[in-house]
Amino acid sequence: MKYKNIVEGIFINRPNRFIANVEILGNIETVHVKNTGRCRELLQDGAKVYLEHCDHDHRKTKYDLITVEKHLADGRLKMINMDSQVPNKVVYDALMTRKIPELKGAFNIRKEVTYGHSRLDLYYETDDTKGFIEVKGVTLEENGVARFPDAPTLRGSKHIESLMEGQREGMQNYIFFVIQMKDILRFEPNIDMDMKFSRTLHAASEAGVKILCYDCLVTPGSIEISENIPHSFQTINW
Repeated sequence: MKYKNIVEGIFINRPNRFIANVEILGNIETVHVKNTGRCRELLQDGAKVYLEHCDHDHRKTKYDLITVEKHLADGRLKMINMDSQVPNKVVYDALMTRKIPELKGAFNIRKEVTYGHSRLDLYYETDDTKGFIEVKGVTLEENGVARFPDAPTLRGSKHIESLMEGQREGMQNYIFFVIQMKDILRFEPNIDMDMKFSRTLHAASEAGVKILCYDCLVTPGSIEISENIPHSFQTINW
């Protein structure tokens, strides 16, 4: 996926989860943050950020903050897309262009389909089965390990429980973690942040729900699915 009209800025602060103050071309602008998560490890004072200019009359802000540069301990920079609205589109586009080997035969792909008491991100069919795909965007990374969530998520646990229910009814369901950056060693659930989600994810895996984790190629103005990344529950003491 490609964004339009990308500009560079310097992050100053974040008054609330919806907006941030950013210096753009010498001016202080209030911008929309397209991620309501905490993102404290990303939105540091002085961080270089990239924004999409969206000059529409009905908007209160002219810019959307979409990408940030994170300084690593070894001196390298990691480009991280933090747009929480983009993972669903990235997965949908990858399915439609057959870029996900595990789901290469998928067809009749539909968005936002209700199952039970949940609205799940994607529905698919193959010649042999059918099921749902719940997509989670991941922006938290520590020493090459990507983790989700970065804040407690009751909604996330509820969706996984719906996937397990469908699994019991004969579906083949998936949880798809879109890691919105490159150079990741593995994915783990963030047990320290949300034990319930971590336990529910483990139970879903045991019940046959498949877990997919893919990193992404990220530039200031684009994001694209890249490679399958291993996941692990090894650090969790059940």
